[in-house]
Amino acid sequence: MSKTAIITGGSRGIGEAMSLKLGEMGYNVVINYRSESSKVLSDNIAEKIQKDYGVETLVVKADVSKYEDCENLVKAAVDKFGENIDVLINNAGITNNCNWIDIKREQYEAVINTNLMSFLHMTHLVLPHMVNHSSKDNQCCIVNTSSVGGLTGVINQADYCASKSGIIGLTRALALEFAGKGVRVNAIAPGMIMTDMLRGVNQDELNALAATIPQGFIGDVSDIAGAMEYILTAPYVTGQIISPNGGFVLQ
Repeated sequence: MSKTAIITGGSRGIGEAMSLKLGEMGYNVVINYRSESSKVLSDNIAEKIQKDYGVETLVVKADVSKYEDCENLVKAAVDKFGENIDVLINNAGITNNCNWIDIKREQYEAVINTNLMSFLHMTHLVLPHMVNHSSKDNQCCIVNTSSVGGLTGVINQADYCASKSGIIGLTRALALEFAGKGVRVNAIAPGMIMTDMLRGVNQDELNALAATIPQGFIGDVSDIAGAMEYILTAPYVTGQIISPNGGFVLQ
């Protein structure tokens, strides 16, 4: 029987690479998106996964910052693939890039609700569908996308860094709580990765950014998908924060 994976924010960038990797690994993939502009992207990813890897997919619109939308997302997954959920990738995230004097309350609340509260909502709803069938020999796994911002801090991103640090605390606490129940919980804290956010930056600025990284280059989304694959296939790894960052945090 095929296993089921849910990924939030799975329509673009790191989320797209993770969605495709899950399909390659043989999971039925539930891809969550929020905006209408992401629906076409999600549908295209789902179609590619089905065509290339022969597994089933489900595309579900949900604003995971809202508990009720998370309930609908999990229900849709269960209705399609059954009660057992094997993998949850909490990946949805946004940022403001605003200094703390000028930021508006609704801006930082949106970041915290999307980047952190959605992770709490989804784990709260999915874990019952994991512990009911997980064991030492049939492990379930949660992977949370954090950031080097949660490890080091970033100027003008206090709310973002707070949310990403919170994810690390959540990961470690849940890993301890569910280690004996066959559920592993880990996080990935990406460094500078080439996504849509950086594609609009000119080459001189990209070179300057790359120069701040000890390895001398900006990472690719495949680096993060590869870290996810490692976590999903490493039965003795839980409570870890894996950070593909080119040595950035060593400075």
